[in-house]
Amino acid sequence: MTKYVYSFSEGNMNMKDLLGGKGANLAEMAGLNLPVPPGFTITTDACRAYFRDGHVPEGLSEEVTEHLSEVESTMGKKLGDPKDPLLVSVRSGAKFSMPGMMDTVLNVGLTDESVKGLAEVSGNDRFAWDSYRRLIQMFGKTVQDIDGDLFASAIDDLQKSKGYKGDLDMTTDDLKELVSTFKDIVKKETGADFPQDPREQMNMAVDAVFRSWNSERAKVYRRRERIPDDLGTAVNIVTMVFGNMGDTSGTGVAFTRDPSTGHTGVYGDYLQNAQGEDVVAGIRNTMTLADLEKLDKHSYDELRDIMKRLEDHYRDLCDIEYTIQEGKLWMLQVRVGKRTPAAAFRVATQLIDEGMIDEDEAITRVTGEQLTSLMFPQFDAKADKTVLTVGTPASPGAATGEIVMNNDQAESRAAAGANVILVRSETNPDDLRGMVAAQGVLTARGGKTSHAAVVARGMGRTAVVGAEDLVIDEVAGTVYIKSKDKTLHAGDVIAIDGTTGQVFEGSVPVVDSPVTTYFGEGLDAALAASPDDDTKELVHAVDRIMTRADGKARLEVRANADNPEDAARARAFGAQGVGLDRTEHMFLGDRRHYIEDVILADTDEEQQKALDALLPLQKGDFIGIFDAMDGLPVTVRLIDPPLHEFLPDLTDLSVELAVKEAKGEEVTEREKKVLQAVKLNHEANPMLGLRGVRLSLVIPGFVNLQVRAIAEAAAELIKQGKHPMPEIMVPLIGSVREMQIIKDQAKDILAQISEETGIELDLPIGNMIELPRAALTAGEIAEESQFFSFGTNDLTQTTWGFSRDDAEGAFFQDYFNLGVFNVSPFESIDQQGVGQLVASAVKAGKAANPDLHCGVCGEHGGDPASIHFFDAAGLDYISCSPFRVPVARLEAGRAAVHNESTLGSANASL
Repeated sequence: MTKYVYSFSEGNMNMKDLLGGKGANLAEMAGLNLPVPPGFTITTDACRAYFRDGHVPEGLSEEVTEHLSEVESTMGKKLGDPKDPLLVSVRSGAKFSMPGMMDTVLNVGLTDESVKGLAEVSGNDRFAWDSYRRLIQMFGKTVQDIDGDLFASAIDDLQKSKGYKGDLDMTTDDLKELVSTFKDIVKKETGADFPQDPREQMNMAVDAVFRSWNSERAKVYRRRERIPDDLGTAVNIVTMVFGNMGDTSGTGVAFTRDPSTGHTGVYGDYLQNAQGEDVVAGIRNTMTLADLEKLDKHSYDELRDIMKRLEDHYRDLCDIEYTIQEGKLWMLQVRVGKRTPAAAFRVATQLIDEGMIDEDEAITRVTGEQLTSLMFPQFDAKADKTVLTVGTPASPGAATGEIVMNNDQAESRAAAGANVILVRSETNPDDLRGMVAAQGVLTARGGKTSHAAVVARGMGRTAVVGAEDLVIDEVAGTVYIKSKDKTLHAGDVIAIDGTTGQVFEGSVPVVDSPVTTYFGEGLDAALAASPDDDTKELVHAVDRIMTRADGKARLEVRANADNPEDAARARAFGAQGVGLDRTEHMFLGDRRHYIEDVILADTDEEQQKALDALLPLQKGDFIGIFDAMDGLPVTVRLIDPPLHEFLPDLTDLSVELAVKEAKGEEVTEREKKVLQAVKLNHEANPMLGLRGVRLSLVIPGFVNLQVRAIAEAAAELIKQGKHPMPEIMVPLIGSVREMQIIKDQAKDILAQISEETGIELDLPIGNMIELPRAALTAGEIAEESQFFSFGTNDLTQTTWGFSRDDAEGAFFQDYFNLGVFNVSPFESIDQQGVGQLVASAVKAGKAANPDLHCGVCGEHGGDPASIHFFDAAGLDYISCSPFRVPVARLEAGRAAVHNESTLGSANASL
């Protein structure tokens, strides 16, 4: 029989799959003999069974009763006992941290009777009634799906009527009044009284936590973070400890290092006389840990000691939640802390220097997405700026956009192409959609550990929080700056600096990040461009990580480049060649008429004349790219698109000529021929029509032109003492015979140029794998090919059987909502389908031709998750856009370390 419940003494930090992150880490802390309130965890297996069967699994209730009895025995109290009640929290906890995305209910077990017992035994009436109103409010919103604004409005109305500034001003009588009001809200909204059976409360709360796994905000967050939908959440039942028992009590969040910068020191927030949700909700601005030291030196010293122990134990920056109940410290959670990209790189290198991790592990502690964020532009320090106010810098970056005040505004304006800044008094988990759509987040309340700060850091969004100078009226759509006596409105443009906390009026010019300068111009130039020592430290950290990643990487990183400028930029960014040079891009713009001439030719002689006119242009293009990549391979793809892409649109041209005729203007013979050619070359599905190798077979002059241009360009550079390394790639191969024909034709041309120039030109000739048939017959094709390059964009289209341009707008969102996709297969490789074709083709190709070189040149070549897959599949190189080269280099190193570790673990288990 499946075991669904584990006490904290039965788990450890390595059981996150079963116990979730929170449960596994609570068990780990308990195992370290840290002060953890007694409790137990309901497993993710139970959650999955709940969704599979539509109800909690058989036997769960009995296991919960058994473990609850153990907690009651330990505490010497019974759940909800009228005289001395045991109260518990019911908390979510998935394998991967999803801050604020799922539900938690505190103070479970309080009833109309037990609240009196709690008041009596604690000697604190206010605390007891405050806890009861919190339970009804949280339970009503999260368990009974009552609009949370109904409860919040009741609090606001009471406080305004009595002239209170905040919740701490409320008296015991006020709280009793709120409890009565809240119970009336529950009765009105649900048709039933607030439940008075403590076990019923707990069971309902467990159900609610399970359901919250599939809440809209949780699904949005998982899609963004690429967390699988089938993991489920664990549920943690934990004895309540109370931070709202007076001035000797409180609650807080602490980090063992600054999650914004990565600097060592004392970082965290503390709220006196509060419960945990008050800190993350940002309803009051918090104190610092330095303030806690003055208030309660004993608890502060104990907390600092535990922080050090946990960081040493986890060997990483830790995020810790704690409560102090009348001078007694309790640990409620620990997890590896989310951090900004700058902090990630700094902390990784600090931990190397402190001997906690080695260089290989350090490169696994940072990600390509974080590196991308560091390469974003930053505000120009020399630009004229008008500072409106300053808040707490919570997540670095430079963000400019229109003020928006809710999810709908953010999404609609972003969909219209506008950059937006989400401005709120404070954020809550329901604001996730707006945060995803926004460039940055600005709040009037909250600290570095508030919801806005934590989620923004995890998402790489710029954030400034706790700007107390702001009065935000979300209904009126206004932002009043008290110190300036100035009012802004929704739609006005502001800029926020997540590094300094400054808020500026209007847009602010940006400049390249020193990290971008590092990749483009080198370490010395980046240090010279760094405005302060902190930035120089960051540049050094990036340099150390990248040096190690390059040293570990097995995959080469090439770039997709169609002109000398892109090739030179890619080389500066560290590309080891060009993996895709799309020659058709050289035929567009002013040169389009040359291809028209080829298409319109009536005779072979006319067609050859048109192709001959293109030869010097193509040769010049190749000389530029080969020279920019001198000594490195340049893979040139022969012409690929269907002919219609070089001709006018049929409808547009028909209308244009019809208008000319209607006006009595003459339609030229060429215009008539073009219209005829457009009609002749029109295809119902051109992406599966006359393109790629098929075009080269139908018009072999294209092969002659392009191979000759490649060969002559290479020969000319060799004569200059250069070392060009071109490779010829045939697109859209589906049959080995297609490859044989083009290969023989290309070899004949190379032999001619070699004879004409006296230079031996034995250039590699390979093909793209873009069709399932090519992947399935890779062994045969490999016998005629020197390299494979997987065109994963087309391979995805032809494997799934849909057109990217049509499908993404037509039904992809439905597929996300229905769970068919967790991420677009064009964004990250479909490992179970398309990926298996890649892996099997590599295996079959190399078995048939051990010297076969395999790479990928689709957009997946710059996607971190795809890069890890390609490394494991045995590819030899990846190719991506020039600006993604640094990210690909880092991920290639990370993939090598990860796959080494996986292989080592597998061997160790044999």
